[in-house]
Amino acid sequence: MARPDPRSLPHPIRVMRIIARLNIGGPAVHVSLLTAGLNDGEFTSRLVTGVIGEAEGDMSYLAREMGVEPVVIPTMRREIEPLNDLRTLRALTRLMREFRPHVVHTHTAKAGFVGRLAARLTGVPVVVHTFHGHVFHGYFGPAKTRLFIELERLAARGSDVILTISERLRGDLLAYRIAPPEKIRVVPLGLPLDSLRDLDGLRGGLRRELGVSTDTQLVGIIGRLVPIKNHDLFLAAARRVREERPDTHFVIVGDGERRAELEALVQEMGLADAVTFTGWRDDLPGIYADLDVLVISSRNEGTPVSIIEAMAAGVPVVSTDVGGVADVLLGGELGRLTPPSDADALARGIVEALCEGRGPRTEAARTRAFEQYGAARLVEDMRALYRELLAGKGAPMRDGE
Repeated sequence: MARPDPRSLPHPIRVMRIIARLNIGGPAVHVSLLTAGLNDGEFTSRLVTGVIGEAEGDMSYLAREMGVEPVVIPTMRREIEPLNDLRTLRALTRLMREFRPHVVHTHTAKAGFVGRLAARLTGVPVVVHTFHGHVFHGYFGPAKTRLFIELERLAARGSDVILTISERLRGDLLAYRIAPPEKIRVVPLGLPLDSLRDLDGLRGGLRRELGVSTDTQLVGIIGRLVPIKNHDLFLAAARRVREERPDTHFVIVGDGERRAELEALVQEMGLADAVTFTGWRDDLPGIYADLDVLVISSRNEGTPVSIIEAMAAGVPVVSTDVGGVADVLLGGELGRLTPPSDADALARGIVEALCEGRGPRTEAARTRAFEQYGAARLVEDMRALYRELLAGKGAPMRDGE
């Protein structure tokens, strides 16, 4: 598509980006990159966020490292709290009247619903929402799930475009009739991957920390310790792998509400000497440098950041075939896919990956990670989208109009 005539666009284009919280994960990286990347004269961007929950890792440091100081609304939280949600709506409408954004772009469910409503109440020209995943299965009971689906259908009516981060996720939204096909587009994640290009100088550090030999195989899982990630399956597979490969050690990177429960489960399963919980880490390149396999055991996913990072680091990937994982791994060409909730299959995949090691598959995965999921590509994709949507509004919108 040709670039719109700059004379038809406001200058600078003001973008307000809203996310419920900057907890550790792909969405926080995504919004930090976009806010920093679209502050360049043609665009000026503001990042608005709520507060993280207990036991969630805080990733606001990344935004600040990129030169972005988030505006925090204390009442914006993940949970449904009608009084706080009303206060959040009032705070957002006030911010929008002060900033006068040409584009409001929301991320995650709570910010998406309240933010899009505020944007329509204040007459923002362009409203965009990104689904980084969804909660339509695997999270809640039937009644609550139906409520969320209806709320998302309602919010979609106030959106000019809905973005997803994978074709599989787009298919899910269409299946749940969240919005018509012409309204839903795919813009893959973009991540800061340069720190994973050369890890030779970091190799051995994690093994020394764990006190294991260079012959020990390290299998890791990285993410929040919450039910949807299904660490029980990871541990069940770990026990099976140890029966065949007793030289394997398992590393659980992350933290969350289930940590004490999972630590107890490790003891019950007789894996205390084979599993290490590291908590949250800000030195992930050093983790990837020593991992022999990266595992995803989730019941549902959007596009897991750890898979893309592992690919960029040249680490073999084994994952349950959920959400957008198959899109990233090209249906299994770039990593192994196993059925959800099948510990035997996950264990077989891990053993096969350990036997195969690094080779043509991981090299192909590495190339794709840098080509498809780099930060610069994400910023340029969004720049083009905002231009297109604003130009489609017709009349010129100069600063102050």
